[in-house]
Amino acid sequence: MKGSSFSMKLKKLISVAAAAVLSAAMFTGCGSKAPENTVFSIDDLNGKKIGVQLGTVGDTYASDVEGATVERYNKGADAVQALKQGKIDAVVIDAQPAKAFVAANNELMILDEEFVTEEYAICIAKNNSSLTEKVNEALNVLIDNGTVNTIINNYIGENASKAAYVPTSSGSNGTLTIAVNAYFEPYEYYSNGKVCGIDVDISNAIADYLNMKIDVEDMEFDSIITAVSSGKADFGISGITVTEERLKNIDFSIPYTTSSQVVIVRNNDVKASGSSFADKFKSDFIDDARYQYLLTGLRNTLIIAICAALIGIVIGFLIAIVRSNHDKTGKMKVLNFLCNIYLTVIRGTPTMVQLLIIYYVIFSSVHINKIVVALLAFGINSGAYVAEIFRSGIMSIDNGQFEAARSLGLNYRQTMIQVILPQAFKNVLPALANEFIVLLKETSISGYIGLNDLTRGGDIIRSITYDPMLPLFGVALIYLVLVVILSSLVKKLERRLRSNERH
Repeated sequence: MKGSSFSMKLKKLISVAAAAVLSAAMFTGCGSKAPENTVFSIDDLNGKKIGVQLGTVGDTYASDVEGATVERYNKGADAVQALKQGKIDAVVIDAQPAKAFVAANNELMILDEEFVTEEYAICIAKNNSSLTEKVNEALNVLIDNGTVNTIINNYIGENASKAAYVPTSSGSNGTLTIAVNAYFEPYEYYSNGKVCGIDVDISNAIADYLNMKIDVEDMEFDSIITAVSSGKADFGISGITVTEERLKNIDFSIPYTTSSQVVIVRNNDVKASGSSFADKFKSDFIDDARYQYLLTGLRNTLIIAICAALIGIVIGFLIAIVRSNHDKTGKMKVLNFLCNIYLTVIRGTPTMVQLLIIYYVIFSSVHINKIVVALLAFGINSGAYVAEIFRSGIMSIDNGQFEAARSLGLNYRQTMIQVILPQAFKNVLPALANEFIVLLKETSISGYIGLNDLTRGGDIIRSITYDPMLPLFGVALIYLVLVVILSSLVKKLERRLRSNERH
């Protein structure tokens, strides 16, 4: 009966959570209408709010507009969504992605006047001149024989088939790791679970010429140059423009195509075409099995959270033992000092910064699985908080119990294991459960190193469908259900522990 009651309560909680999120999703967007467009030329950008993707050339040039306020977003799609909602007045972005955004959002348009012209090239680390020479050699051949032009025309134009370039070489000379930002259609984007596009095909053609294969690493755009400089990727290719500022930190190949920055604004003459909830749901999750992005992300999120929690418990327990021993006996001064440094550094710096340092600095020259990096980063971070949780639990036990145990002939170690720690664990169980819930949600920043966690799975869907609502609410719902389940299990465990105490 008790098990049945728990199951019914759990189902009710999950149902309520799902209903709340879905209701919010269905009624989102029913608020005030976005303001009328006031930008009709480049000159009209003065004094306006301009949206850009962080780290792009658009970001650089928009910052030079007189009186303008530049709003920086991690993804171009986020800037476009802000424009639709009236949060900004215009978006400065590359021409081809702009066309993709406008094609998917009929209430937007591109100004006829180009903002600035640019050349795309491949970025390569400054200490890798041999690769630069090889890439330039390959590009010269591929440009001369028309391969690059064929690839570009295959994705741009009315007759674009978007058929992927098929490598023909054996790849016996090794693998090239390329860094991209797969939110940049048609240069790179997700289709059927894989990153494809112009830049991927050109990379495959270069690898073909060098008798190599490619391994695609999707990451935030502003992380690409860092990844290449640190050795995480052999080269970066993502519609990257050669600039004097970038040349200070990275080398570039010869240009492989030209493009331009354009301005996206709201179209006063066209109203947004609405789609039914069912159509949006089908497009976001069912078509091309896009729900798989969420499932893959969920799997990675759970692996990271569980493993990181175990690492955190081990680290936290050991530190708690050292610190509580020092507090009670005055011993282990050196170890206690080191533990305090660890706690101060870890608790005093953001988790995201720690994750980036571990990936790009500590493991800069090591090709390591991103899941391993994430669970180490989150485990080390969690350990600092778990340590204080365990320590507070140990210190909460009355000293009289120490004295009673010692009077019975138990040494310090036996007293801790047999008397103190079992009671301390019961006391800190709710706090440990809350720490795991916090850790589970913190894993959402894993995407900053290009790891496909649950949040990034939603971002990938957004980049394909240009619909922010359902993917975001879907991710929120999954997190909410997980937290509800965990909270219910912890409450059940607490009741069982209290029941055992009464017996």
